Amino acid sequence: MSETFLIIGGDAAGMSAASKAKRDDPDREVVVLERGEWVSYGACGLPYYVKGDIESLEDLVAVPPETFIDERDIDLRMGHEATAIDTDEQVVTVEGEGTYEQSYDDLLISTGARALEPPIDGLELDRVFTLHNLESGRQVKSYVESHDLDRVAVIGGGYVGIEMAEAFEAHGLDVSLFEMLPQVLPPFGESVGAAVGDHLREQSVDLHLSTQVERFAGDGTVETVETDDDSVPVDAVLVGAGVVPNTEIAEDAGITLGESGAIATDEYGRTNAEGVYAAGDVAEMTHTVTGEPDYVPLALTANRAGRAIGQTVTGTETPVGEIAGTAVVKAFDLAAARTGITDEQRAREAGFDPVSVTINAPSRAHYYPGGDKLELTMVADRETEQVLGASIVGQEGVAKRIDTVVTALHEGMTVEDVEYLDLAYAPPFSPTWDPVLTTAKVLNGKLD
Repeated sequence: MSETFLIIGGDAAGMSAASKAKRDDPDREVVVLERGEWVSYGACGLPYYVKGDIESLEDLVAVPPETFIDERDIDLRMGHEATAIDTDEQVVTVEGEGTYEQSYDDLLISTGARALEPPIDGLELDRVFTLHNLESGRQVKSYVESHDLDRVAVIGGGYVGIEMAEAFEAHGLDVSLFEMLPQVLPPFGESVGAAVGDHLREQSVDLHLSTQVERFAGDGTVETVETDDDSVPVDAVLVGAGVVPNTEIAEDAGITLGESGAIATDEYGRTNAEGVYAAGDVAEMTHTVTGEPDYVPLALTANRAGRAIGQTVTGTETPVGEIAGTAVVKAFDLAAARTGITDEQRAREAGFDPVSVTINAPSRAHYYPGGDKLELTMVADRETEQVLGASIVGQEGVAKRIDTVVTALHEGMTVEDVEYLDLAYAPPFSPTWDPVLTTAKVLNGKLD
């Protein structure tokens, strides 16, 4: 009888692991428990679905369920929820068509994360939405398109908050965005946050920074957002304050959590329980700059880790890889990107002596029409001169350039190494000295 690879959760990490395991060992029994009605979908596309750039929710599905079942021979059980794990007996209790126990030889916990509900009174009121799965995306878009709304509030100035501000504005709504910190996109650094904040105001977003939302008020339906010194009338609210890993089933089973609150894993995605792995938005990963556990729940991280675990359980130990916290976000006409450590205080806490520079440089040759100014910040360690991180904001070429720095981080390159990279040049795409090279050159001079 073949061994059973049991997976809890059918999105990015889970289905990547299932597909890889079945491909490498077709005789292995691969069972996936998914409590919802969707698998293998791109939640990152939800703001663009609400905006109208993406026509249907089905467009966000990478692989339909029938492909996993009929073509890949995966035992995908939708509408089945794992409720308990017994790591001693190696069984999982399942609520589906009745209650039953499913045994396993290897188990992957890929239960993902859920939208964070901040301590704000009135979250239960009608017209208060979150956005984290396909059904929530359907609800938000349907409500916006079927009701006569004028003003909407967005709580949180992170990825989802900024993307949803753009989505709501595209529907002709007045948008108020509330962020409790002094800037939007806090992990991207002050210069990026300031640039994006200014741009949001240019797009008529009513920005409330350093503002703590106390409550949502209304008689059954939200009518105002109440802060410590203001009351803002609204017709609807989108709470985009971040995510929380779904660790309850793991914690109840005695599986160790890390300091972040996500499941602690080793370089192969293993937990402290024999034969149990974790990956995706529920698990920590190792940061390539600090070498310490970190929690940055993003799509590529989940897919890559799931695939590696699928290969490991079929006999070829494969590391899940490291992360640099790389991200890029569209904010109306701007793109903002970051990677590594961009905050000097965090760098000091990690044991580095940080040195940083911020420059402005053209995205194209000065004589070539079009283009825009890019603002780049790069951080390095004074002693080793190793690049620690960077952030970039501008209208074009941002994602391409941050990936150059990502490569430098994973290879442990020094600032001088980056300065001497032979990057592509042509007037429509870059000045002779690409802005990344120029930033490294200026930073290298500061290190001397």
